[in-house]
Amino acid sequence: MIKSNLPKILSSHTSDESIEWRLHIDADLPFFNGHFPEQAVLPGVTQLDWAIRMGCQHFGYPSDVATLEVLKFQQLMLPDSEVTLQISLNSAKTKLIFSYFDGDKRFGSGRIALSDTSLAKVETR
Repeated sequence: MIKSNLPKILSSHTSDESIEWRLHIDADLPFFNGHFPEQAVLPGVTQLDWAIRMGCQHFGYPSDVATLEVLKFQQLMLPDSEVTLQISLNSAKTKLIFSYFDGDKRFGSGRIALSDTSLAKVETR
């Protein structure tokens, strides 16, 4: 995991097995440097890192990822934009389902399958 700086959280909304954060993607984040010279975009690996770290922290799992499934990056996330990150928990399968969007505009989505050790660590607490 790259351990990137987390974005500024503008607001959050939770329900039983999901959370939504409204995020500000600050142009001063170091991830924009050199990615790309013509038009700065937020790297997919940074988006993935944020989803893993924020989702695992919220739902109380260690950040032990087994596999990534159906990753899609549909639109470019640009500097000084606002997006919503929604993460749902499928606790039966120890998976986090994430999606970045702004209204009808979809930026990225996927499933994060956590390792069996993640589930064991939570059960022994």
